Amino acid sequence: MDEDYDAIILGTGLKECVLSGMLSVAGKKVLHMDRQKYYGGAGASLTPLSDLFKKFNKPEPSDDKFGKGRDWNVDMIPKLLMSSGQLVKLLIHSGVTRYLEFKSVEGSYVFKKGGNIHKIPASEKEALASSLMGIFEKRRFAKFVTFVNNFDEEDPKTFSGLDPKTTIMAEVFHKFGLDHNTADFVGHAMALYINDDYQNENFVPTVKRIALYCDSLSRYGKSPYIYPLYGLGELPQGFARLSAIYGGTYMLDKPIEEIVMENDVVVGVKSEGETARCKMVIGDPSYFPNRVQKVAQVVRAICLLNHTIPKIPEATSLQIIIPQNQVGRKSDIYVLMVSKTHNVAEKGWYIALVATTVETNNPEAELKPGLDLLGPITEKFISIDDQEAPLDSGEDNQIFITKSFDATTHFETTCDDILDTYRRATGEEFDFSKVQDDLQAAQE
Repeated sequence: MDEDYDAIILGTGLKECVLSGMLSVAGKKVLHMDRQKYYGGAGASLTPLSDLFKKFNKPEPSDDKFGKGRDWNVDMIPKLLMSSGQLVKLLIHSGVTRYLEFKSVEGSYVFKKGGNIHKIPASEKEALASSLMGIFEKRRFAKFVTFVNNFDEEDPKTFSGLDPKTTIMAEVFHKFGLDHNTADFVGHAMALYINDDYQNENFVPTVKRIALYCDSLSRYGKSPYIYPLYGLGELPQGFARLSAIYGGTYMLDKPIEEIVMENDVVVGVKSEGETARCKMVIGDPSYFPNRVQKVAQVVRAICLLNHTIPKIPEATSLQIIIPQNQVGRKSDIYVLMVSKTHNVAEKGWYIALVATTVETNNPEAELKPGLDLLGPITEKFISIDDQEAPLDSGEDNQIFITKSFDATTHFETTCDDILDTYRRATGEEFDFSKVQDDLQAAQE
């Protein structure tokens, strides 16, 4: 520990492990520490199944109705990967995919007022066949999807009379005559925004997000999402291996005694009486209680089911987004289900997650619209966690803190935070192409 490092990273959550890999690839000397004995942080995978019962202080099942406990890998914060999204690009470019195997998720759905669940259409053909919209709205939406898939910021012929510099998204919806319900599922279930602020902002980022959804869907056909076999637990370890290839050092089960400062700038981290010196520290909010603020709370219900979701019985894995406006809320509700298909549960069993941002004094009751979709629940585990964010950018004191995971069941906001933290720490945008080139060079 008497060495000097470019960066010390605290916590082995996914964000921190990705950043460790990114910095190592960029030529930084990295030391990665965690007070826990395992990878994953708050988003760890639990196996055997008895560990899930222990974590929530529930009596372990005495019979064998859940099958072999070792056949279960229950993610505490399950999220799906967009097949053409930023995290998958990072996995591919960095070579981490060699350690992982993914399988597509069977369905991507949206909830509509009244309790119906609809597959999200992402092509002109799907739009015209969808029961989500009336016949005239279908045609308007089909034209909108065609515009999205043809839009090219460099080609004015694809602008459809819109100005990419001044037009806001609400004006685009108006131009194509899309009603409020259609705008709702487009913004929340395709562009994956967590509120409606985007409607009053420039339309180009939103169109790109919708195009990403459509492109991701075209890869597998059933949904735009994929999930790793055996759960998310392998993701942090994959990036840890990447960091190690480039000389990164990992230390688990290391108590963090002090963040050492000189003239209000970090100079090291003290553990077990020794201080490792560094130029910057990156870590999750739990390591910096006085440097973060609570911005929200997230309530999650992990549910064990012995059946698929009644309204979509054919799907053994899926995501359902319940847009805020459809249930009179300020925050969306997210439903995710995985199963033996992804080697995370015993055959005949399903793991469902329902999550949302807390708005009342009765968080569990806020999950009701999502829980009601699941049918009979065999076991339910409720957690309520503070969502924390750094008080400052970290550029003055060189302490760069990631945000807690939000309620979403996809990794897009997670990637936004990873790339923002990288930019704050290094002063430059991350170059995806450089990873692949550098990795090939390192292995030659």
